[in-house]
Amino acid sequence: MKLNCDMGESLGAWTMGNDAQIMPLIDMANIACGFHASDPDTMSATVALAKEHGVSIGAHPGYADLQGFGRRSIPHTSAQVTHIILYQVGALQGICRLHQADVDYIKPHGALYNDMMKDIALFTAVIEAAKQLQLPLMVLATDNADYLHIAQRANVALIHEGFVDRRYTQDKQLASRGLQGAVINDLDEVNQQAQALISGSTFNSIDNAPIQVAADTLCVHGDGSNALTFAQHLRHLIGEQAK
Repeated sequence: MKLNCDMGESLGAWTMGNDAQIMPLIDMANIACGFHASDPDTMSATVALAKEHGVSIGAHPGYADLQGFGRRSIPHTSAQVTHIILYQVGALQGICRLHQADVDYIKPHGALYNDMMKDIALFTAVIEAAKQLQLPLMVLATDNADYLHIAQRANVALIHEGFVDRRYTQDKQLASRGLQGAVINDLDEVNQQAQALISGSTFNSIDNAPIQVAADTLCVHGDGSNALTFAQHLRHLIGEQAK
């Protein structure tokens, strides 16, 4: 099981997250590309930090929504979705060349991530970008066979992601942040959900229905107030499970 985190989301004089402390604890860094957060200097510093610690670099593109941190849906055509992903990943690839590093995968951010998991046309548009870039795509781990077939036809590998600090709905989507209890801030609750995701056992959705999620990687949100504590615990937990 791999541990991933959304990183590089500072902007100018505004600092977000604990990247320097979290980076040594994770396997995969999802680096913001400037549309929902970050700037060229932050991107460069985050790539350098990931390379220093041997962490796989992923592009974290989102809607052009700095004020809303990429968490507001913005209508786009399918072609526009493909274009904004190509644009943002290309920017990160340019920064990576400076550091003799590579972008290894794509993980859409926020509303774009949620929208693509609910709209097959948007998902297909994201897959088209991943196909053109010949990069794997990180997606929410669900049982959607149509999405799997679309990715297979495009020869795009999928990385299935589970969330330890977010509640799920019965259909294995992420519960809206507007719902009470959708964001998990308690370490004991994070631990319970993480253990279930690692072992492939059932856990409760936000409305107490038992669900089971098959994940390749676990995400901890870097902007959360307890992100460092959660990452430290998850690193230990994954290490213990691997023994």
